Amino acid sequence: MSDWRPSAAPAAIRLRARVNALIRGFFAERDVLEVETPVMSQAGNTEPNIASFSLAFTGHVDAGARTRWLRTSPEYPLKRLLAAGVGDCYELGRVFRDGEAGGRHNPEFTMLEWYRVGWDHRRLADEAAAVVQAALALVGRQAHVVATSYRQLFREALGLDPMLADIGTLRAALGDIGIDGDGLNRDDWLDLLLSHRIQPGFPVDQLLVLYDYPASQCMLARIRESDGDVLAPVPVAERFELFLGPLELANGYHELADAGEQRARFERELAERARRGDVLPPIDRHLLDALDRGFPACAGVALGVDRLLMAMLGTSRIADVLAFDFARA
Repeated sequence: MSDWRPSAAPAAIRLRARVNALIRGFFAERDVLEVETPVMSQAGNTEPNIASFSLAFTGHVDAGARTRWLRTSPEYPLKRLLAAGVGDCYELGRVFRDGEAGGRHNPEFTMLEWYRVGWDHRRLADEAAAVVQAALALVGRQAHVVATSYRQLFREALGLDPMLADIGTLRAALGDIGIDGDGLNRDDWLDLLLSHRIQPGFPVDQLLVLYDYPASQCMLARIRESDGDVLAPVPVAERFELFLGPLELANGYHELADAGEQRARFERELAERARRGDVLPPIDRHLLDALDRGFPACAGVALGVDRLLMAMLGTSRIADVLAFDFARA
């Protein structure tokens, strides 16, 4: 017999409502506009490590493409609004990712995403930390904020330079953690080192801003030609991630505004998906057209609200903060 009961306790459901209200109040005070954008799109996410849900529209053929994709984030339509001159804006809503179900993942989850015109990633990281601190205060907690570059973190934690070390060095640094390395590239090994060797050691009361990632991990961020290192300067992606203890909460960028470069990145991602034999979602040409028309200098960040609630409640199970998790939906 199926279990009809909620997966979250009533107190967790009430806390989510308080966090949602706090978020809206936080941005209202700062004159950041709340917007709503489509959940279904003609385009999917081309990022090789994210799978989009698709569905079929059965209405009139004149309505457009019959295959639609559930959004994995509201990023592309929010950027179209920015290109149209809306200004600072945010969206708080549900997003969907196929194949991500487990202790810390649910295929349907809540994302807070916002953009600040004229800001860079470092300034936005400070605001993201302020959102998290305000939420923690609801449960009588606070965290110590620490900011460090990706390169410095690896140097201090593992004694290696993530920008220059070869795959052999990275693989050896992983130690006796059992990983099948066939087909893994350099960035895959860096991700494994971060998630398996470094993240677990983050103090639970620490809010870490990790910034300036390898240029190869630029995603939708700008690339700066030099990180300013005295001995071996390298290009870096103007990107940050926010960790509360070992839990990753947010990912942000000093946003790329070059339509040609964005198109090239989409095409490289599709080529990688083709190499893996994965589904090839359509590129979001509306976004590229918006970038072509002129996109303001800005920074944007996406924050996982369910992850934040998990940290606030001290649970490792996402089901504990969802009214109904995937198994009970």
